[in-house]
Amino acid sequence: MVRTARTTSSTAAAVAAVLAATALGLAPHQARAATAPSAAAAASAPSDLRFHDIPGSGGITLKGNAFTPADARSGRTYPLIVLPTSWGMPQIEYVAQAKKLADDGYVVVSYTSRGFWLSGGQIEVAGPPDIADVSAVIDWALANTPADAAHIGLGGVSYGAGISLLACAQDPRIKAVVALSGWADIIESIYSGRTQHLQAAALLGGAGHLTGRPGPELQQILGDFIGSRLDREPQMIEWGKKRSAAERIDEINANGAAIMLGNAWGDSIFPPNQYAAFYEKLTGPKRLEFRPGDHATAEGSGLLGLPNDTWTNARRWFDRHLKGELNGVDTEAPVQIKSRSTEGYEGYADWKSIGSGGTERIPLSDGEHLFTDVDSGADGGVIFLSSLLDQFAKAPPTASVPLLPRAFAAVWQSPRQDADRRIRGTVKLHTTVTPTASDGTFVAYLYDVGPLGIGKLVSNAPYTFHGKPRGQSFGVDLELFSTAYDVPEGHRLALVVDTVDPLYIEHNPTGAQLTFSSPRTDPSYVSVPLREQ
Repeated sequence: MVRTARTTSSTAAAVAAVLAATALGLAPHQARAATAPSAAAAASAPSDLRFHDIPGSGGITLKGNAFTPADARSGRTYPLIVLPTSWGMPQIEYVAQAKKLADDGYVVVSYTSRGFWLSGGQIEVAGPPDIADVSAVIDWALANTPADAAHIGLGGVSYGAGISLLACAQDPRIKAVVALSGWADIIESIYSGRTQHLQAAALLGGAGHLTGRPGPELQQILGDFIGSRLDREPQMIEWGKKRSAAERIDEINANGAAIMLGNAWGDSIFPPNQYAAFYEKLTGPKRLEFRPGDHATAEGSGLLGLPNDTWTNARRWFDRHLKGELNGVDTEAPVQIKSRSTEGYEGYADWKSIGSGGTERIPLSDGEHLFTDVDSGADGGVIFLSSLLDQFAKAPPTASVPLLPRAFAAVWQSPRQDADRRIRGTVKLHTTVTPTASDGTFVAYLYDVGPLGIGKLVSNAPYTFHGKPRGQSFGVDLELFSTAYDVPEGHRLALVVDTVDPLYIEHNPTGAQLTFSSPRTDPSYVSVPLREQ
């Protein structure tokens, strides 16, 4: 079944097209074409949009749309780009960018991922049926549009990014991928430090129920995850591995697709560390971009048709690897980052090089003892809101470090900085912990502390342990979420540890206590990677 922008056979499709044209800033003649076009109007359209029912894998129907270049001629083919939608989003999500790509000579097919809105099936969370859907959509596009089988690209935001990375491991026809605000390791994304990222999981689960039909497996996994079913941990991890492109790195490298990854430093659903680790393992053409912001905020304005660096570079990536254009995107430094504190890009040869200025080691020589179960006031903020404020107002979560209650927060501070410090990469904590209970959780925060003692959050990460002998010390190595942040001269760096944060589920029994020490044979420290001055 086909619903086109040149007919009125489906009122729902026409309304969707009008809304998309209005919200995403399409030209007025396109909005008119969606409802009652004339032949002349259709001929003047820069590109042709049609709505389709696309056969997915397993006999389901996917709701999709296809743009073709306005000058498409019989017998000529054009590079194909397939865009699976984000979690909870309908097929019109990419209309603004799809139009730009079609105007630039691409066939662009987007579809609502299975289980959401009017697409068939159930939500599989990038499971095998979702990956098979990508190949089915490619098959459909090659049979029903002037798409070139030798030049196929794939891309998307968030859920669409995760699906895209997994699909390029399975379908060797895919030559280029743009994966924005996605995941390569879903376990490290929402279960880092063996700690459930509560707000992220609750948001995804709630949005899934509101906009789609979660399958029984997803409902079981989500219930086990939020319910802290440790007896089900192996099953949850195995479920996550099947949905992580990092577990299929060998197939991805063998197929050789050119892969561009983009994410935000403050992504509260898919933190940047797992993307950087995945990038380093890729052997084909690759590019990594990190910017300030939260989940999907770096590319969000582009979905509205506004100027956007991320989408501009995405189009350059496709142009180079699907059209062969010599536009310089592959001769630039492949790692491009923006600091949270300053404007402009910094280019690096690889991920390791962003901390090429060495590391500053802050000793944690004084022992600290704290009680659990009380939020000290140090926390990672609120999902989306906090990193958005950081992105647009340079206002990350703050805490008055001198006023943090020492019974519930361990605090170590560096001397005042004698020069600006440009933190780049992944801050690492090494310490020794002695618990009074066998299970527990703590969260480490790194703050930039100004002259008045107000700390601005630089990074954080949670850590959970289970089954440790009571009263017996053990070592901890914890990577905080990667970032790029400039600490002004005269400020201090402070490491704060407490045991409660609304972002995470904690596992501290009532009355439990934690002691952090620095044995002479194994000193505790924070290692801060710095940009070369």
